[in-house]
Amino acid sequence: MATALITGASNGIGLELAKVHASKRGDLVLVARNVSKLNELKAELEKQYKVKVYTIGKDLSVPNSALEVYEETKKQNVQVDFLINNAGFGDFGMFVDLDWSKQLQMINLNITTLTHFTHLYLQDMVKRRSGKIMNVASTAAFQSGPTMAVYYATKAYVLSFSEAIDNEVKEQEITVTTLCPGPTESGFQTAAAMEESAMVKGKKFPSSKEVAIYGYNAMLKGKTVAIHGFMNAIMANSVRFTPRALVVKITRKLQDKAH
Repeated sequence: MATALITGASNGIGLELAKVHASKRGDLVLVARNVSKLNELKAELEKQYKVKVYTIGKDLSVPNSALEVYEETKKQNVQVDFLINNAGFGDFGMFVDLDWSKQLQMINLNITTLTHFTHLYLQDMVKRRSGKIMNVASTAAFQSGPTMAVYYATKAYVLSFSEAIDNEVKEQEITVTTLCPGPTESGFQTAAAMEESAMVKGKKFPSSKEVAIYGYNAMLKGKTVAIHGFMNAIMANSVRFTPRALVVKITRKLQDKAH
């Protein structure tokens, strides 16, 4: 069975993806800042599924962290068959008021590190003519997002980049899947301080587990863009036929605090 490297594996969708892969008897490389959480998950998965789990504690918003992880897997002689770039975060508020260092961290993590990981592991996959990559974007990728301007823009990058790379490597038996979940019960909203937005307040969302299973299966099938949830898919696709100025206004209304 294939070995999967999963970033942001200590909670939410990343943690559930690790469980799904282990349940298929696949070995894992788990990367996140929280080493104690990773080691708890390692113990649980190794005991339950008899798989081998490597953990790497790393702040992936720091420049060159992807290269350090790559070199570590090389040193351990681990072949990464599935690369799952799941780590990412958002920030809520007017761009002008937000802390710049946090915006830069977000760009480093959501864009730079994801792109670097893809570049590093893709070279090995091309040599072997096999491998799968899943980059986790969001339904935010399909439009601009006032009050979460940088986050929405980073996810638009992930979608555009991943679709292009998927096209480039198709003939070499490699697939790149972009998973685009809508709002999910994953702790993301709390971390992004957006529990009060009209989009989130009082709403029931799919679980991280549901999204992880959907995304994992889409990756195995080599689907290029995987939008979780029927309504999310309709909303994401309808944006193409709606004037951009109107889409931005609607998004702002949804993101603003619920009254």
